Amino acid sequence: MEAAGPVTRTAARRRDRRLRASATLEEQRERRPGRRRPRRRIEEDQEAVFREVVSFTPDPLPDRYYDKDTTKPISFYLSSLEELLAWTPDVEEGFNVALGPPECRQPPLSSGRPRTLICHDMMGGYLDDKFIQGSAAQTPYSFYHWQYIDIFVYFSHHTVTIPPVSWTNAAHRHGVCMLGTFITEWKKGEQLCEAFLAGDARSHQAVADQLVLMAQFFRFDGWLINIENSLSLAAVGNLPHFLRYLTARLHQQVPRGLVLWYDSVVSSGQLRWQDELNQQNRVFFDSCDGFFTNYNWREEHLERMLGQAGERLADVYVGVDVFARGSVVGGRFDTDKSLELIRKHGFSAALFAPGWVYECLEKADFFQNQDKFWSLLERYLPTHSICSLPFVTSFCLGMGTRRVCYGQEEAVGPWYHPNAQEIQPLFGEHRLEGDGRGWVKTHCCLADAWNGGSSLLIRGVIPPKVGNVAVRLFSLQVPVPPKIFLSLVYKLEGPSAVGVALELTTGDAGSCHVGGIMMLNETSSRHSPRPLRVPPTKLARWVGRCGQQLSGGWVQRCYEVSLRGCLLQDLFVSFSRPPGSQEEENFTCRLGEIQVVDANSLLAPLPQVQAVTISHVRWQAAASEGEGRPAGLRLSCTLHWSYLLPHVRCFRVHCCRGTGGGSPGRGLSEPEKPTFLGLAFINRYRIVDLAVAPAGPGRDGRVEFLVEPVPKEGFLVPRAEWGRAAMLYSMPRT
Repeated sequence: MEAAGPVTRTAARRRDRRLRASATLEEQRERRPGRRRPRRRIEEDQEAVFREVVSFTPDPLPDRYYDKDTTKPISFYLSSLEELLAWTPDVEEGFNVALGPPECRQPPLSSGRPRTLICHDMMGGYLDDKFIQGSAAQTPYSFYHWQYIDIFVYFSHHTVTIPPVSWTNAAHRHGVCMLGTFITEWKKGEQLCEAFLAGDARSHQAVADQLVLMAQFFRFDGWLINIENSLSLAAVGNLPHFLRYLTARLHQQVPRGLVLWYDSVVSSGQLRWQDELNQQNRVFFDSCDGFFTNYNWREEHLERMLGQAGERLADVYVGVDVFARGSVVGGRFDTDKSLELIRKHGFSAALFAPGWVYECLEKADFFQNQDKFWSLLERYLPTHSICSLPFVTSFCLGMGTRRVCYGQEEAVGPWYHPNAQEIQPLFGEHRLEGDGRGWVKTHCCLADAWNGGSSLLIRGVIPPKVGNVAVRLFSLQVPVPPKIFLSLVYKLEGPSAVGVALELTTGDAGSCHVGGIMMLNETSSRHSPRPLRVPPTKLARWVGRCGQQLSGGWVQRCYEVSLRGCLLQDLFVSFSRPPGSQEEENFTCRLGEIQVVDANSLLAPLPQVQAVTISHVRWQAAASEGEGRPAGLRLSCTLHWSYLLPHVRCFRVHCCRGTGGGSPGRGLSEPEKPTFLGLAFINRYRIVDLAVAPAGPGRDGRVEFLVEPVPKEGFLVPRAEWGRAAMLYSMPRT
C-alpha cells in the first residue's frame, strides 16, 4: 500500500507487537509488525487516497483474531496456561474491545438487593456470536430480557473464555455486568493448577495479573473462577491467596469489577460439590466477591446457608440448571419453583443455560418459548433502571430477515449482529384491574422495523367505559435536565383510530415542577413551541421528521418537556379510544423508536470522523461474468479512523465502487448512491470480499469508503460530514 503519487512501494519499519494495555488503538496501529505502512495524500476535499497494485499474495493475518477462510474478525479464547501467560495486548485485538463500561444503573450491584445472574452455556460457545461484525445466521439465539438480570457470564470449557465483544456491548448497553470464565478440568486441569498454584506467590500473581489485564483491555467486568479438578495441599493452600489477589487487583483496575467462585473444590483440595456454602468451602467465598452454588440443593441447604452467608446473602448465587439435570427443585418451564425458594430466603439466583429454550425446543417457536420462560419467572426478578441520557432505542434485537434504516429498506436476507441490539423493554402481558377485559401485551417482532431488523409489537383491548390502557416499557432513574425532547415512532396496523401517546412519570414529587409539555411541529397552535430564529443544526436534524407521515406508514410524534428538580422514572405508551366510541376497541401497534434526549446535548457540535486509513489488503480473483468480459476482483481490507467513542452509538460503513479509470479528486459530486456494507462498534471495520470492477490497462480502478457516525441522540448525519478514504488500484505490469 502506498500513497497516491509517483513514489513506489516502500517498506515500513518493523515495530514490536507487544503493546501496553493502556496504549490507544492509534498508537498500536503505528506498531504493527512487518506491515507496509501506507502514506496518504490529502486531496482538496479532505479525502485520504491510497494507491494499491493488485497482488494475489497477501500478508497473512493471525488465525486467532481472523477467520482463516474469510478474514472476518472473530472473538477468541485461550486453551492453556502457556497461552494465558504469553498473551499481551495486540493491535489485531482491537476488534474485540467493547465500547465502554456498563451504562449507569439503579440500584447498583453494590446494593444489598438479591441479584439475578445468567451463565450462558450454549453448545460450547463461540458459535455465530464469534463473528464480531455479524453473520447471515438464519435462526440464531437471541437474549433480550436484560432488564431482569444483573450479571451475565459467558461460559465455555476453554481454559480462558473471553466474552465475545458483541455480548459485552449488549450487556453494557442495558447496565448489566459481563464476566468471562477461567476453568480447569480433569487431569489436564490438575496439571495446570499445580503449575501456577503449588509454587510461590509470583506464579499465581502472574496468572491473576493477566486475567485483570484482559478484563481491563477488552472492557468486560471480571471472572467466574471454576476449578473442577482435585488440588494438592500446596495448590489448595494458595488458592485463597490467588482469589484475594485477583479480586483486589481487579477492583483497582476495573470499576465495579467482580470475581465469583463456583462451588467445586473444598478446602481439603478434593473435588466435592457441596450444593451450598458451608465450612468446607467458605474460605473461597471469603476471598472474592461471590459464591455460585452447584445445582442439586434442597430447601434445607438454603436454610443452612443463612447462617454461613451472614450479611452477604446477596453474594450467594444459588445455581439453577435450566436443563434440570440431576436432582433439582425445578428447571425448564418449572424453573420458577427454584426461584420461589431462592427468593424466599433472600439469596441471589444463578440461572445456568437458559438457552435450553433454543437448544431443546422448536426453533420456529423460539420467541414464544423464550417469552413464556421469562414470564413464569417475572415475579421473582426485580428489574433495574437505566439512569443516563440520551435514552434511545429502536427495539432492534440485533437480527432480522432484512435490514431497514429509518423506514427505508436497505438489504433483504437474514442477518445476525448482537452488537446491534438496542435497549430492550419490559416484556409481558398487563391486564386492567377490575373486569379483566382490558389488556396490553408486548412482543418482539421481525416482520417489520423502523430502524434495524425488528420492532416492538403491542396488542391490546380497550374495554367499554374505559378511556385508555397503558403499558410500562422502561424503568428509569434519570435526573432530568431543565428541558428534554421526547420522540415516539409508531404505526397502527389496519384501520384503527386508537390514539397513541408517550407518557412518563416523575419522582421527587415535593420538588419536581413540570413547566409544560409541548408538541413539536404539530398543526395545533395550542401546543406549538416558540419558533427558534436559527435552529441549531443538530436540533433541526432531530425534529425534522416530527409530526410527519413517514415511509412505510410510520408516524413520529415529538414532545418538548420543561422540568425542574425532577427524576424521570418510567416510560409508558398509552392507547386511548377514539372520540365518540363506546365499543370494545382492539388494536395492534408497532413501535419503531423511542428517544429521550437532553435538549442541551443537541446544541453541542458533533465530532468529526477523521484520519480514515486502509490496511490489511487482500485481493482475490472473482469468476468471469461472461464470455469476453474480464474477471472481476474481490477486495478485503481494514478501515481505521479516529472518533470520540463516547459520542456514538455505532458507525455505518458504506462504499461507492467506480468502474475503473476514476480521477483521484472526484470526491462527493458523483450521483452514485453509497452501498451499505455493515456496522462497526469501534474505530475499525473489516471489509470482506467486496466485488469491485477490474482496472483496465493503463487505468486505475477506484473504490471509495465512507464512515457514517450514528450519534447517541439517534439522528442522521449528512453525508458531507462522514469520514472518507478512497483506494486507487491498478493491475501489475506484465
